[in-house]
Amino acid sequence: MRDSFSGYHPLVNFLYFALVLVFAMVFMHPACLVISAACAVVYSVYLNGRKTIRFYLVFILPMLLFTMLLNPAFNHEGATILTYLPSGNPLTLESIVYGLAAGGMMAAVVIWFSCFNTVMTSDKFVYLFGRVIPALSLILSMCLRLVPRFKAQIKVIANTQRCIGRDVSSGGVLTRARHGIRILSIMVTWALENAIETADSMKSRGYGLAGRTAFSIFRFDRRDRAAMLFLLAMGAYVIAGAAAGGLAFRYFPTIKGAGAAAYTISLFAAYAGLCIMPVILNIREDLKWKAIQSKI
Repeated sequence: MRDSFSGYHPLVNFLYFALVLVFAMVFMHPACLVISAACAVVYSVYLNGRKTIRFYLVFILPMLLFTMLLNPAFNHEGATILTYLPSGNPLTLESIVYGLAAGGMMAAVVIWFSCFNTVMTSDKFVYLFGRVIPALSLILSMCLRLVPRFKAQIKVIANTQRCIGRDVSSGGVLTRARHGIRILSIMVTWALENAIETADSMKSRGYGLAGRTAFSIFRFDRRDRAAMLFLLAMGAYVIAGAAAGGLAFRYFPTIKGAGAAAYTISLFAAYAGLCIMPVILNIREDLKWKAIQSKI
C-alpha cells in the first residue's frame, strides 16, 4: 500500500518522527502511552501490512508482559500492598502498573522506530544532514539500511549454496555447522568488499568536499508547509500543556495524575492528532484516488 506521507519533504518526515519518539519516551501518562502505542501500531500496519501483527504478538506483547512482571520483582515501592513475595518483599499495585507503563513505552518506541526506518530512507537522511555532518550522516544512513541489505544478501548466498549441495537444513550437525560457517564467511567477505567499494565510490564523487553541489528531487512546496505548520502547532501545544502540568502523572508512592478536565482532554486530542496525522493523510489520498477511479 502506498504511503503518501513518505512523499512529503524529508524535513516534515523527520520532524514528525522526532516529535512522536521524544513524546513517547517522555510522557508516561497512561492515556499518552495508549495513544502513542495505538497510533504506532495503526501506522505500522498501514506501512507494512497485516503481517506485522504477528510480529507484535510474538515479540512486542511478550516484552510488554515480561516488563510488567519483572518490575514488581525488583521494585517494591508503592502504598497499595497486594501481597508479600516469598522473599518477604511487598508486591504493590503501583509497581505492577509502572511496569506495564514502562513496557508500553518501550513497545511504542520500538514500533515508531520501525516506521521511521520505512519512511526515512537513506537518501532522505543524507539530504538533511549531508552538508552539516557529511561523514556521520553517511555512516548513519549505511547503518539504517545495514540489516535489510544483510538479510537480502544472506538469502542470496544461502540459496546459491543450496544449489551446490551445501544446505544448512540437511545433513548431520557437523555438516550443517560447516555449511553455516561457509555462508557466514562469504557474508563477511561480501560486507568488507562492499564497504570498500562504497568508500571509494563516495570519495570519487567528492563527498564531503567544500563547495560540492548535490542533486536533490525534494522540494518544499505548499503541502509540506501546511504539514509543517500543523506539526509545529500541535507539538508546541502539547509541550506547553505538559509544562503547565496538564499531562502530569505519578506512579509512586500512590497513583495520581491530572484530572479529566477540558484542557487535559484537549491535550490528548492534540497528541492523538499529531500521532495519527500520516494515517489521516493516507486515508484522504486513498479516498481521492477512489473518487478519481470511479469517474473513469
